[in-house]
Amino acid sequence: MLDTVITNGLVVLKDEVARLDIGIAGGAVAKLERTIAEDSAVVLDAGGQIIIPGMIDVHVHLNEPGLGDWEGIPTGSSALAAGGCTTYFDMPLNCLPPTTTEEFLEMKKRLAKGRSVTDYAFWGGLVPGNLKDLADLAESGVIGYKAFMSAAGGKQEGAFREVDDITLFRGMEEIARLGKILALHAESEAMIGALADAKLRKGRTSAGDYLETRPPAAELEAVERALFYAEQTGCPLHFVHISTPAAVTAISKMKAAGLDVTLETCPHYLVMTEDALEEVGALAKCAPPLRSKEEQDGLWQAIASGELDMISSDHSPCPPELKESPNWFEIWGGISGAQHSVELMLSEGYCKRKIPLPALCRLLAANPARRFGLYPKKGEIRIGADADFAFIDFSKSYILERKHLYDRHRQSPYVGRRLDCRVTQTMVRGKTVYLRDSGIQDAGFGQWVSP
Repeated sequence: MLDTVITNGLVVLKDEVARLDIGIAGGAVAKLERTIAEDSAVVLDAGGQIIIPGMIDVHVHLNEPGLGDWEGIPTGSSALAAGGCTTYFDMPLNCLPPTTTEEFLEMKKRLAKGRSVTDYAFWGGLVPGNLKDLADLAESGVIGYKAFMSAAGGKQEGAFREVDDITLFRGMEEIARLGKILALHAESEAMIGALADAKLRKGRTSAGDYLETRPPAAELEAVERALFYAEQTGCPLHFVHISTPAAVTAISKMKAAGLDVTLETCPHYLVMTEDALEEVGALAKCAPPLRSKEEQDGLWQAIASGELDMISSDHSPCPPELKESPNWFEIWGGISGAQHSVELMLSEGYCKRKIPLPALCRLLAANPARRFGLYPKKGEIRIGADADFAFIDFSKSYILERKHLYDRHRQSPYVGRRLDCRVTQTMVRGKTVYLRDSGIQDAGFGQWVSP
């Protein structure tokens, strides 16, 4: 017996878009047919909208526990739900304590229970001194591990720390033994640190100066070093927020040679360029930084060729005062983008660049689910999968205003941008958790998921 039937929608399947009814039972997709008649079911009329699988955002920072006025799970997950995301993976840093031990992971699980709008999973961390904790984290259900090859940014005592080369290598050996995945922020700290010190000694602290201290070569060097270590250890790798075509090419070459490696990029690298640091200001500062139009075009070419595996937001918020300084080296390096990954990718990728919807949905949902062990329960609209959907209205564009935002501090570099589509409804396991006209419907419906 069906609980709900969604009618009059265009459904994005694995390889096609089809006009189908969706029958939902027990939170999962039970039927996909031209017409479904079920007298006992609640009927939702999609009104001709596009129904896509809910985004799986594998890279967000929701800043709990320990950081007070920073983003939290209720507001961050609300923003994600309003943006058509149905599952997110929270990173182990930008919280105190960071998620580097089983004890700290269990703390985070307790904080999330009953407070997240959407489903969620957690990354563990690889930091100097916690090799002995990796097995316990795996046993407790982390998606994988995150490490930084450049400074991690936290200045507080006990904050997440970057790895040295021996920690990275030994960590890869252990992660390979555990059958898990290591996610890497790949930038060369030696290169970045030296360039930044030279700028600061001269008192040069502008946006342009900041850009020059994190060149594409810093990303490529770290990527190639990590790929070499992965060859030696057999450790599966996932590179986060890749910003340059050169790094994509290096990763793709090793993938073709048989290395177990994937990569993501982020909407900000695909819709903004380095010019935004002057045009938008501090809200556009991130690391790696925004790149040139040429680099951006290369990333879109990688999407078209299938070399990019997935899109994530890297939602990295902070209190507003940390985005206010004339010294660009002191400004917090993170973009608040959780709410608009889907709308940005469909507006730019589908409406403007004519990339097919199934291809974009693979980047947003199917590929993350397959890579991180959530498939076949999540990632596609298919019989037996969780009924995780976003309803997309392409009939009207809109201008993003600050009042539309759900994240805690409502600060986005995309405010003022015209978007060519809009998320009108989000469903998690058959439950509507967001409606455009009335907002969040169930603030604590989300559940923890593990691979």
